[in-house]
Formats: sequence, C-alpha cells, structure tokens
Amino acid sequence: MSADKGPDDELAGTEQPFVSHLIELRDRLIRASIAVGICFGVLSFYPGPGALYDLLAAPLVSHLPAGGTLIATNVISPFLVPLKITLMAAFLAALPVVLYQAWAFVAPGLYMHEKKLVLPLVISSTLLFFLGIGFCYFFVFGKVFTFIQAFAPKSVSAMPDIEAYLSFVLTMFIAFGAAFEVPIVVVVLARIGMVSIEKLKAFRSYFIVLAFIIAAVLTPPDVVSQLALAIPMCLLYEVGIWAAVIFIKHTQPPAEEKAAS
Repeated sequence: MSADKGPDDELAGTEQPFVSHLIELRDRLIRASIAVGICFGVLSFYPGPGALYDLLAAPLVSHLPAGGTLIATNVISPFLVPLKITLMAAFLAALPVVLYQAWAFVAPGLYMHEKKLVLPLVISSTLLFFLGIGFCYFFVFGKVFTFIQAFAPKSVSAMPDIEAYLSFVLTMFIAFGAAFEVPIVVVVLARIGMVSIEKLKAFRSYFIVLAFIIAAVLTPPDVVSQLALAIPMCLLYEVGIWAAVIFIKHTQPPAEEKAAS
C-alpha cells in the first residue's frame, strides 16, 4: 500500500501509468538518436571523416620525425576508423540534446530541491568532461609525444597504426574526461550524506596518493602524462570540497531548511 500524499506534496497528481513512462522513454531515445544522426550527417559532409581524423591525428603527426606518417595495417581501417571518429564527434556534438532528453524524462519525478541539485550537476559534469578532453588534446598530447620522441632511437622510423592511435586517443580522452569529474563525485557523496565535509578534508592527503596511483594505471608509462592527470585531479578535489559546501547549503529539502533556520 502506498503512503498517502500530504496536501503540500509537490508531486501529488503527477503519477503516470508504467506504459506511459515507457512510451515517453522511447520518444526521448528517438529524439536523442535523431540529434546524433543529424550531427553525424552534417559532419560527414563537412568537414568529413578524413578531415576529422586528420584533426585528431594532428598532435601526433606534428611530433613525428621527417618522413614519419601513420599507417593502416588493416584493409578496411582507412574507412572504418574515420567513420568511428565521425560517430564519436557526432555524439559529443549532440550531447547537450541527449542530456536534455534525459533531464526532461526524470525531471517530473523530482522535488524542487532535487531539481536544484540534479540540473546544475548535469550541466557542470558535461562541461567538466569537455574540459578534460580539451586539456588532453591541446596540452597533454603535445607534451607526451615530445617526451616519447625524445627517447626514440634514431634507427627507428615512427609509423603508428591508425587503429592503435584511435584506441590510445579514446583511452586518454575517457581517462581525462572521467578525472575531471572528481568535483561532481565529491559533491554527490557529500550531498547524500555518505561523507562529511570534515572527512573529505581529512582524506585530502590520501587522495593525493590515490590520484597518482590512478594516473599511473590509466596513462602511458611516462612522467609527463601521469603528472598531467594527477595534478588536475588533486586541484579538482579541492574544488569539489568547496562546491560541496555551496550545494549542501542551497539544495536542502524544505524540512531541513526550516530546521537549519
């Protein structure tokens, strides 16, 4: 038996049959897929899959010695790899629409104080993920490839495989994108009450060690990329503690707000 709703319940009268939820979920997924498909079609014509791969490979190509180039060891790699990159770029370009559809689906079931928490977290987590990818592409790649080429023997001609390079890029993008989500994780853990602000501050020194361990596992075995991942994680942990204080203050349920006042 479900509990009776009070007269001031924000969600009173908003219940929908299960089938209606499934239909709405289907519609939201279709709209998100259409957005990705439109972006994929646009990017396929301009700048095109080949140009997108050239853009992605630019940090590596610029650090290869004279005569060095990327190669394809698989017959269909020159076709499939640029296509995969175009699909990845289309998803990232359509990500605001995809996240909006997800938000529009869950928002009716949230209380006002929960909406104040979820919507800022969705927006900030998206921006932080893009920031992590941009930091990796524009800063980390150049430093890593310079470091690697400095140790390459003169008798070795660098000719990386395009599929191996795509795998490397995706791994680095996911690693840095996820690492830049540290403030979101800290805010959520603090807001749901799993840890307190005081415990987060006391865990600071342990997190520094943990950040360097994570960086050593996720990045190539060079000092540059490990420091480039670990140091931002430590700084973002501090940002997360600061943001958690603000979120806890402004996203309390009405009963907690009255008790606090």
